[in-house]
Amino acid sequence: MSTSTREDKLASWLAAEQAMRARLAAPGTLSLPQVSELSPQEFFDRIGNGELPCPPFGDLIDFIPLEWASGRFVFQGTPDARHYNPMGSVHGGYAATLLDSCMGCAIHTQLQAGQGYTTTDLRISYVRGLTASTGPVRAEGRIVHIGRSTALAEGRIYDVDDRLYAVGSTTCLILNLSK
Repeated sequence: MSTSTREDKLASWLAAEQAMRARLAAPGTLSLPQVSELSPQEFFDRIGNGELPCPPFGDLIDFIPLEWASGRFVFQGTPDARHYNPMGSVHGGYAATLLDSCMGCAIHTQLQAGQGYTTTDLRISYVRGLTASTGPVRAEGRIVHIGRSTALAEGRIYDVDDRLYAVGSTTCLILNLSK
């Protein structure tokens, strides 16, 4: 990728993040009955439009929802020294958290109102280490299979140069929240 193309892509990523951050409401939570009344699309759209609180965990780790559609979800964040382990690189839990979130939310996009999910299995393979100099990364989750009681998704973390940092897969149990 040429320097100008990379710089343009980086500028685009940062502008998308800034625009989303400007729309997001303060962190907060809803009750399960409140969440279960909304379709997944309405739930995520209302978070993205600032009508519902942004989940507090994203604020803690400093990543945001960026894009979502049926069966796909993308978060963006920029790892920094706050995420370091004692060895001077970003703790593997940062990547695991981003992957768990994007894959779970990808599954959530195809649930019905009144359904929820919980992770039953999470597998991560680390390809290269993240550092404070990595810059912004995206965690993209996609559904592999969704059934009546379980769903499978896969995800990956990559940077503006499309360098791969980690891949993952998950199995989630689909729950009925309205009973």
